[in-house]
Amino acid sequence: MRTSAEPLPDGATLRLRALPYDDPVAQYLVEQVQQEYVQRYGGRDDAVVAPADFTPPAGLFLVAEVDGVPAGCGAWRVLPSGAVEIKRVYVEPPFRRRGLARRLMAALEDSVSRAGHRSVVLNTGQEQPEALALYDRLGYRPVRGYGVYACAPDAVFLGRELEQRDETTGGTRGNSWAS
Repeated sequence: MRTSAEPLPDGATLRLRALPYDDPVAQYLVEQVQQEYVQRYGGRDDAVVAPADFTPPAGLFLVAEVDGVPAGCGAWRVLPSGAVEIKRVYVEPPFRRRGLARRLMAALEDSVSRAGHRSVVLNTGQEQPEALALYDRLGYRPVRGYGVYACAPDAVFLGRELEQRDETTGGTRGNSWAS
């Protein structure tokens, strides 16, 4: 699996690596995400996911590690409709406000683009104002609701078109998460 490592402004090293969804580190972070939902919304995410949803080339689960410590995660999968959904973007509290979520999003979007997809969707909620602010800064705009939360009054559905892949260089116009 591909990985990348880069320095953070404080001198720590951020490493992004793809892991199977059912890997113990991935499952630890998914459980942390679920506990965040319990605190903010009063319950776990009801959206059905399967480990195979996040297996390349139909999906990806990324873990962010700071100096070897699991610090966050993010994933994408292709929905039955053919849309690509970003899921499980999360950063552990001690690692927040260091740009990890932005870097995870960039890596996920790059991976989606490399897999041949041109747009992404996601859903979040009003109780995650920091996520809403990040997605707004990244150019996400409202889209039609989908899935189990399609009619939930507090659900927020966002999406955006991705940068086109530059076929002459084999990458995207912009930075790649993989080294």
